[in-house]
Amino acid sequence: MTDTTSLPLPASTEDDHYGEISVELLGEHREKLVVSGERIPTVTIVRAPEAEVDDHIVIGTRDPRHLTITVDGEDATIKPGKGKLRRQTYRVDVHHGGIHYRLVPNSIPFSKLTRDGKHLGDFSSDGDRRVIAEWQEEAGTPEALDAAIGYALSAAFGTGGQPMWMMLVDAISAALP
Repeated sequence: MTDTTSLPLPASTEDDHYGEISVELLGEHREKLVVSGERIPTVTIVRAPEAEVDDHIVIGTRDPRHLTITVDGEDATIKPGKGKLRRQTYRVDVHHGGIHYRLVPNSIPFSKLTRDGKHLGDFSSDGDRRVIAEWQEEAGTPEALDAAIGYALSAAFGTGGQPMWMMLVDAISAALP
């Protein structure tokens, strides 16, 4: 029997449009992130066993060779950026059913979710699997798939990022006596 006492409890949030959404980190090595809810499709992101694990990322890696994503059991494609200095490098792209989703930092706490280039909403997550979504009214009501993808990517990779100038100031300040 597997000891699951050290596994974290599901994190849940109440979405304005889709009710309770649950985020679970599963597996012996916490390699599977599952986002589900009564009114959204289930999205599962899995890290391959051979992947080098980065403890700063909930799912453990940004290497697309070691990640898979499914939507209600149907394969999709996930491609995270490398996550270097510029915010744009922290983007995560998903292609599913002819739709292109992108989550990319747009401020210190938030990342914006786009569907085929249209800004749908802003997401915030501190890496504790709890996600807050602020949907753009002018974008209309988000689809259930929009919510599922947005919550999954935000929980798996975190959100937000400092602007490059702020990181440079921090680096210079740290180097000064």
